[in-house]
Amino acid sequence: MATKAFQKIYTKITQITKATCSLKATGVGYDELASVDGKLAQVVKIIGEEVTLPVFSGTEGIRTNAEVVFMGKAPSLKVGDQLAGRFFNAYGEPIDGGPVPEGKEVEIGGPSVNPVRRKQPSELIATGIAGIDLNNTLVTGQKIPFFADPDQPFNQVMALVAMRAKSDKIILGGMGMTNDDYLFFKNTFSNAGALDRIVSFINTTEDPSVERILIPDMALCAAEYFAVEKHEKVLVLLTDMTNYADALAIVSNRMDQIPSKDSMPGSLYSDLAKIYEKAVQFPDGGSITIIAVTTLSGGDITHAVPDNTGYITEGQLYLRRDSDVGKVIVDPFRSLSRLKQLVTGKKTREDHPQVMNAAVRLYADAANAKTKMENGFDLTNYDERTLAFAKDYSNQLLAIDVNLDTTEMLDVAWGLFGKYFRPEEVNIKKELVDEFWPKANN
Repeated sequence: MATKAFQKIYTKITQITKATCSLKATGVGYDELASVDGKLAQVVKIIGEEVTLPVFSGTEGIRTNAEVVFMGKAPSLKVGDQLAGRFFNAYGEPIDGGPVPEGKEVEIGGPSVNPVRRKQPSELIATGIAGIDLNNTLVTGQKIPFFADPDQPFNQVMALVAMRAKSDKIILGGMGMTNDDYLFFKNTFSNAGALDRIVSFINTTEDPSVERILIPDMALCAAEYFAVEKHEKVLVLLTDMTNYADALAIVSNRMDQIPSKDSMPGSLYSDLAKIYEKAVQFPDGGSITIIAVTTLSGGDITHAVPDNTGYITEGQLYLRRDSDVGKVIVDPFRSLSRLKQLVTGKKTREDHPQVMNAAVRLYADAANAKTKMENGFDLTNYDERTLAFAKDYSNQLLAIDVNLDTTEMLDVAWGLFGKYFRPEEVNIKKELVDEFWPKANN
């Protein structure tokens, strides 16, 4: 590799682990890139003159006298309109066979937006998925995770969101994807004719796991360009943040740092917050909204990754399979959007908040009726009607394959109310009942 005059070159490595190497060096900065025997690395720890670097492709074959070249800069991305429709790796290099895009080179991983430049989120961001838009409405500038077991179709859901979301740009950050998942996203975007508004950064299972650390920062660097420079509504989709955290743990453990809960690094909270806090609504209309998948091990919500995520984000979306209808649904009990009140009934139809609350309450009554049935208790007529309602509600509104706008969702909900209940059982304001209750059921 050709070197430049300003680059610092060393040839004495003091320690080598499976993922990192250490050496004495001066004038080196945090996050600075380096080449270790031709392999890309990055500075993550500096104690005095002792510098530690994770080597992205692994340290196999590296000798203690290997040449270490510090490049004098952090990882960067060339940002510009040419990013749209393209697929890149963790270094911002094209993997779709297209040319290297031109643009302004920007270092990734910069600070989040100053609070004084932020505007309170107030714009609806529709996903087309009724289980989200009806019960857990999202707003621009929000940060929210999908919690799902590994066997749930979370990547399919993310693809659906990308296709249906009312955003100017979609930025996909894939970490630890199988090649099948990568091809699924690529083919889905291409077949839908939506590539012109999507930018993808992909790390597959065949790529070094340590590279996953770069993916969110690459994705958010691109998002900031379109939100700040182009004043566009940008939706960032990250999958899977558990794989990201595992990559952090690999580096941390190989650096002999004392692990925290579940073998995660002690810096996990700040590492996750650095990503999620990039979500922002700007006064000029540009915004960055983040939806990120966090897979659960055996449904364990107390694991360090979902536990820390919950303290940072503004709610969560749960996927689960409803055995009664045989479909994956957005669980109305465990899902929550803490910012939905900013838009429901304001940017959506006036009956939205009451319809949402009534539907979830009736669904809860159905859950209680199901428990009674499983324990051998007799069911009332109301119990039987709530059970029938719950099946239709799951099938027609909660299932991830439902694609309706918010007004259509509300109309479907009113139809179910009228099919199974009397107005007084639904507990919605009379003026709304008078306006929206199905006329044939009055």
